[in-house]
Parts: sequence; structure tokens; C-alpha cells
Amino acid sequence: MDNLKLRVKSVFWRQSIEFQAERNGAIGRPLVFDTPMSNPVYLAPTFSLSIDAAQILMDDLWNAGLRPTEGSGSAGALAATQRHLEDMRTLVFNK
Repeated sequence: MDNLKLRVKSVFWRQSIEFQAERNGAIGRPLVFDTPMSNPVYLAPTFSLSIDAAQILMDDLWNAGLRPTEGSGSAGALAATQRHLEDMRTLVFNK
């Protein structure tokens, strides 16, 4: 699945995230699920993404308003810590 690009956008009126797949100029259609296989030896992945395409997907999800459930280490927590440190610097050095 070389050159696969997966983009997302938030659709507020549906309260959903829409995915759009594209590869080599062709637009992906809705997924179709086959009937279950009994005892498959190997199942190929539904799709795979390059690291660069996965980063674009992660950025799109962030821009759509999704955040990790476990928020430690998130940009919001880091920004709050940075503001706190700046406040402490102001208190200490402006005396």
C-alpha cells in the first residue's frame, strides 16, 4: 500500500470524524467487510501507513479536536507547566 494517504476531518453536525483515503490519485471508497474466515493462517492488514502518513493522520486528528485519553505529556499539560514556570520566574526575579 505504498503512497497511501489517510486524511480526517471533524464533522460537528454528525458528531463524527470522517476518513478519506487516497493513493496515487485514486480516492478510496467505503470499506466492505467479508464474511469471517475460519482459522486463517495469515490475515493481511486492512491497510498500512508510512510513518509520514501516520504523522499527518495524527496531526489531522489533533486539528479535529481529538486528544489522547491519558493526557499526561500532552501539549496542554506542557503549556500549563510552562506558564507556571514563567509565573514563578516573575515572582522570584522581580523582587
